[in-house]
Amino acid sequence: MKIYISGGAKNGKSMFAQEIAKKLSSEGHLWYLATMEPRDNEDDARVLRHRKERAGWGFKTAEWGRNIALHSEEFDCKGTYLVDSVTALLSNEMFGGMSGKINKPAAKKVANELLAFSDAVENVVFVSDNIFCDAAFYDEWTDSYREGLAEVDRAVAEKCDVVAEFSCNQIIFYKGAELV
Repeated sequence: MKIYISGGAKNGKSMFAQEIAKKLSSEGHLWYLATMEPRDNEDDARVLRHRKERAGWGFKTAEWGRNIALHSEEFDCKGTYLVDSVTALLSNEMFGGMSGKINKPAAKKVANELLAFSDAVENVVFVSDNIFCDAAFYDEWTDSYREGLAEVDRAVAEKCDVVAEFSCNQIIFYKGAELV
């Protein structure tokens, strides 16, 4: 099963994704694919909070913040993966190591790698942030990132069996609600 979950920051989507991944993992291993590359104390605290939240759940953690395709030999094809998050993965690829330049082709690369990853594993739950409705004008960096994330989100959501969004403490299912 392939599941896509989106929503605003700090609204419970990661916990919901953990619960869904745990339910799906009856046969294989349970993996948490951590994509954040911490850059400051706030990021470090968030990583620690997520580790504490999933302690005792049975997750094995893989930290792949870039180049998911390079890890294809490590994929546990019968495993269940929670990819948290698509948002961080794109940020790493689009802005990381570029000496102040925007890597616009990163969105297509990330989308293609996540689709190939989805094809290679039995179950995957993707978590992404909804960053599309908070202001009218953005700088070039933010606009490029928003456009890239929309491209990745559309490609991944189209491939998934279940698509849900967290909004105002509600879960809105766009497809596959009966499957979860």
